[in-house]
Amino acid sequence: MTALEKQGAAAQAAARVLALASTAQKNQALEAIAQALSAQEDTLLQANAADLAAAQAAGTRPALLDRLALNPERVASMAQGVRQVAALPDPTATAGRSFTQPNGLRISRRRVPLGVVGMIYEARPNVTVDAAALCLKSGNACILRGGKEAFRSNQAAVELMRGALEAAGLPQDCVSLVQDTSRDSAQELMHLDQYLDVLIPRGGAGLIRAVAKEASVPVIRTGEGVCHVYVDSSADLDMAARILYNAKCSRPSVCNAAECVVVHREAAEGFFQKALPLLDQNQVELRADPEALALLGSRAHPALEEDWDREYGDYILAVKTAASFEEAVAFINAHSSGHSECIVTESYRNAQAFLDQIDAAAVYVNASTRFTDGGQFGLGAEIGISTQKMHARGPMGLEELTSWKYVVYGSGQVRE
Repeated sequence: MTALEKQGAAAQAAARVLALASTAQKNQALEAIAQALSAQEDTLLQANAADLAAAQAAGTRPALLDRLALNPERVASMAQGVRQVAALPDPTATAGRSFTQPNGLRISRRRVPLGVVGMIYEARPNVTVDAAALCLKSGNACILRGGKEAFRSNQAAVELMRGALEAAGLPQDCVSLVQDTSRDSAQELMHLDQYLDVLIPRGGAGLIRAVAKEASVPVIRTGEGVCHVYVDSSADLDMAARILYNAKCSRPSVCNAAECVVVHREAAEGFFQKALPLLDQNQVELRADPEALALLGSRAHPALEEDWDREYGDYILAVKTAASFEEAVAFINAHSSGHSECIVTESYRNAQAFLDQIDAAAVYVNASTRFTDGGQFGLGAEIGISTQKMHARGPMGLEELTSWKYVVYGSGQVRE
């Protein structure tokens, strides 16, 4: 038995115990985790400082360093997120539809945990805590496999959570971290069918596609974010510029950041005059089509065909002009990853048509794509943003980490 198989067996045993835990027990464990995060803040920050130093020495881009970095405010936010999850209704305490058949069978549905959730993700230490909290509240054990860039931070977070679990009377192995960050461990996790019930990749497009292609464990695709902001001909241009600036620059490395702005030809010149001073604050590199390039001049570079499908995760923005609303919608549907899309418009007709015609997990009218987030949607946190259509779509909270079990009561019925 390999080390990862032993870890899987331990998680499976812990999941059976956790599935029977009461809501009060789970909430007690979550409160213990929140308290441990605050009490052991220095330990977390020291581990994170070592990760950051190693990443800087390796030449990691500033946007990715931001994803990796922890500070007192972010640690406090992590603890607050755990408490928000604890305050949410327990999905496994929810009864589903109940009915009685003509033969007297009483049939009902009950929400149940998925079992053991595996997760492969990149340099976001807060994901470690968010994922564990959501899994615990929904009754699932989790095996977390973070990237090497955040290993010290993740290990410190998992150790304090395991201690809190033990103090709350639940198995430590409800939460565990894969100790090997090599590609071999990721490959083995993708095929740990005997122990994992679902595998969730969270990170860049390359990671997500590789896991979806390779894994024999059922996969929920999350986080691949080629998001667009469309500036319609009727848009309030000041509003549009503010929305684009927030969607691109507030945190460019995350999956709900805008990667492309599509501008109606009639609004383009006025919009660029409003948006450029904001984008210049962060030296955003623009990659534009010929029509936009004619207006932007030396401020932009010519876009290549592959730029329309890239998740930059950085201060880089593709710029596309459209001759009509219909052309803009067709372009977005052709190049979207199905994550989050926005229209800025004063036209009710175009707003409704955009909502109807755009195929994405979240579609916005006059608001930044940066709101696609479990906390912002009232879910406490999310284990990922699902871009697929089966089982779950959009921010995945507690309910999305459960399934249904049919419960059937009889009185001796047999099938003829």
